[in-house]
Amino acid sequence: MTARTVIKLSTALYMAVFFGFLFGPLVVMGITAFNTSSYPQVTPFEGFTLGWFAALADDDELLYGLGNSLRIGVFVVLLAVPLGLAGALVMQQIYARARSLYYLIVVSPVLTPGVIIGISTVIFWRDLTGLTGTRFLYNGVVLTVLGQSSFISAYCMLIFLARLQRFDRSLPEAGLDLGASHQQVFFHILLPFLRPAILSAAVMAFLSSFENYNTTTFAILADKTLTTVLAGRVRQGTSPTLSALAVAIVALTVAGAVAFEVLKRREDRHRAAGHAAAAAAERRELAQVVRPA
Repeated sequence: MTARTVIKLSTALYMAVFFGFLFGPLVVMGITAFNTSSYPQVTPFEGFTLGWFAALADDDELLYGLGNSLRIGVFVVLLAVPLGLAGALVMQQIYARARSLYYLIVVSPVLTPGVIIGISTVIFWRDLTGLTGTRFLYNGVVLTVLGQSSFISAYCMLIFLARLQRFDRSLPEAGLDLGASHQQVFFHILLPFLRPAILSAAVMAFLSSFENYNTTTFAILADKTLTTVLAGRVRQGTSPTLSALAVAIVALTVAGAVAFEVLKRREDRHRAAGHAAAAAAERRELAQVVRPA
C-alpha cells in the first residue's frame, strides 16, 4: 500500500466521520418523524405515518412558543440591525486612537455569558419601569427582545464592518461636493452598497434570536418561546412530535435557502445581461465615432 493510497483512505474516512457526525442526528430525526412508534426510534421501523405532523399541528403549547419565537425574532431584527449599522458607522467616524476602546465596549456583550445578560436585563428593566411608571413594558417578550438585541447587534456590527472595509470613501465625498445632502448620500450611496450586508445581518439576527436559549430562559419570565418549550419537553421525555418539528424547520430552512439562491442567481444574470448590453452599446458608439467618413 502506497503513501498516496493511505492518504486517500484517511481523507475518505475523515470525511465520512465528519459528515456522519454533522448529518447523523438529522437523519435519525427524519426517520423517527415518520415512524409509527410512540417513542422516537429508528429500529424497528414499525410503519410509515404522517400522524406526528398532525399531532404537531394540534399542539397548542408548541405553536404558542413558535409564534412567540417568530415575533421576537422579527423585533430583534428591527432593533439589532439598525443598532449594528449605527455602531459600524460610528466606528468608521471616530478618531483612530479611540477605536480600540470603542470596539472593546460595543463587542463586550458578545463575550458576556447569556445567563448574565438575561438576569441583568430583568433586574435593570424591572427597576427602570418601576421608577418611570412604564410597568406595561415589563413583560417577557419585550425583555427578551431587549436582552437578545444587546449582543446580536454586536454580531450585526461585525458584519457591517467587514462590508465597509471595501467601501470607497471618495464616493460620499464626491456626492457631497456635487451638492447632495448627507441624507441623500446615506440613502443613495451607502445603503445600496450595504444591501448584501443588511440582508446577511437580518438573517443572522433572526436565526440567532430564534435558537437562543440562555438569555431567553431568564428574560422571558413566565412566558414561553419555542426553545423553552422544547427544553421542558426534553426534560419530561422526548416524543416523535419533536422530530416532526425538527423536520419541518429543516425543510423550511432548506426551501428558504434554495429560494434565496435562485433569486440571487437570477439577479446576477440580469445584472450580467445589463452590463453586456451597456458594453455592446458603448462599442457601437465607439465604432460610429471612429468609422471613416
